[in-house]
Amino acid sequence: MTNTRRNFVKNTTAVLGALSLPNLLQASAKENKEKKKIVCLGGHPDDPESGCGGTLAKLRKAGHEVTIIYLTTGEAGIPGTSHEKAAGIRKNEAIKACEILDTKYIFAGQIDGDSIMNNEWLEKIKTIIANEHPDIVFTHWPLDVHKDHQVASLLAIQSWTRLGKKFQLYFFEVCTGEQTFIFHPTDYVDITETQQQKRDAVYCHVSQDPPGIYQCGHAAMEDFRGREMGVKAAEAFVRMNGKLFLFN
Repeated sequence: MTNTRRNFVKNTTAVLGALSLPNLLQASAKENKEKKKIVCLGGHPDDPESGCGGTLAKLRKAGHEVTIIYLTTGEAGIPGTSHEKAAGIRKNEAIKACEILDTKYIFAGQIDGDSIMNNEWLEKIKTIIANEHPDIVFTHWPLDVHKDHQVASLLAIQSWTRLGKKFQLYFFEVCTGEQTFIFHPTDYVDITETQQQKRDAVYCHVSQDPPGIYQCGHAAMEDFRGREMGVKAAEAFVRMNGKLFLFN
C-alpha cells in the first residue's frame, strides 16, 4: 500500500471518531467496558457471511453484540427445489453459520427473487433494526447487480434516515466485478485472525457451492484488500457519512 493510501486510512480513522469501525476494533474485549450493538442486513443467507463475516466475527470477539438480519430465506436459491423446501435448507444453513460466528439471527420474511421496496416493508425493516438499537449497521452496496441486494441496501438507507441517522451505516462488497461495482473503500478491517472462522461460516451454506462463492472473487478480494491495508487478509467498506459518501 502506498504512503498516500496508508495516510488516508489513518486520517479517516482519526476523523470518524471513537465509534468508527476501525477505532471500535482497536480495543480488546477486556477494554470494551460498554458493549456496542452491531446489525448486518443481507439479501440472502450467505451474503452477510461472505461480505463481512470476518468483521462480524472480529466484532463479536471484541465483546460486542452482533445480529444478522436475512431479508429473504433464499427460497429461489436451489434449482429444482421448491421454495418451501429450499427455504428450510437455507435457513438451517444460516443458523449453523451464525452459530460459528456466534451471532443472533433474524429472518425478515421476504421472498428470494421477489424482494419488495415499499412503505410497508420499510416500516417492517425499520422496526426490526430499531428494536436492535444498533450502533453500527452493515448492508449491501447499493450499486449491486442483484435486485435483492439493492432492495436490502435501500431499506437500510431509508431506515438509517428515518431513524435519525443514529447509527453508523457501512456498505460491504460481494463478488466485486461481477455483482458489486464502483466500490471505493473508506474503511478496512484486518480479518487475518478471523479469516478461517469466516470461511467456516460460508462453508455452512452447502447448497450454495461454497467453493464457487470463493471463486467468485471473495478469496481474491480478501487478499487484495489485505494488500491495500498492508495485512494478510482484509474486508473493505464504504461508510455513509451524513449527506454524502466518503470516497478516497
